[in-house]
Amino acid sequence: MTAVEHPRLNLPFCNLELRSSETATEVFDSLRKQWLVLTPEEWVRQHMLHYLTDQLSYPIGLTAIEKGFELNGIPYRADIVTYDRSGSAILVVECKAPSIKLGQKTFDQIGQYNKVIEARYLVVSNGLEHFCVGTDAGQWKQLNHIPPYAA
Repeated sequence: MTAVEHPRLNLPFCNLELRSSETATEVFDSLRKQWLVLTPEEWVRQHMLHYLTDQLSYPIGLTAIEKGFELNGIPYRADIVTYDRSGSAILVVECKAPSIKLGQKTFDQIGQYNKVIEARYLVVSNGLEHFCVGTDAGQWKQLNHIPPYAA
């Protein structure tokens, strides 16, 4: 099987460990310690994970990928959630494939997730565009960058 080309993203380069199986290209997820099918969304998720941990110093030990939770009795999974040392959510990230245009539906989705997760920062990304909002005294406002963990 030939490797699938994935677009260059608007995120720093990271050296992902890839392999080809008989049916798909796979990526090694260093957080979950397993090989995953490299879908376009996974391409973005892995780059975002490395950006958060390698560039913005979010501790890998306080980060979860595809974190499961329930909202109104329905199971959901958040792409990336990071926590502070007391276990409170700091940041939740919703990743989409690069071909997906980010719009109100994506923001509504992460907003619904945050009713349960209660993170201080929400990020949506398709790898090409990234939007981050943060809460300040109960009011949400758009930020021009994703804050580093130390912030």
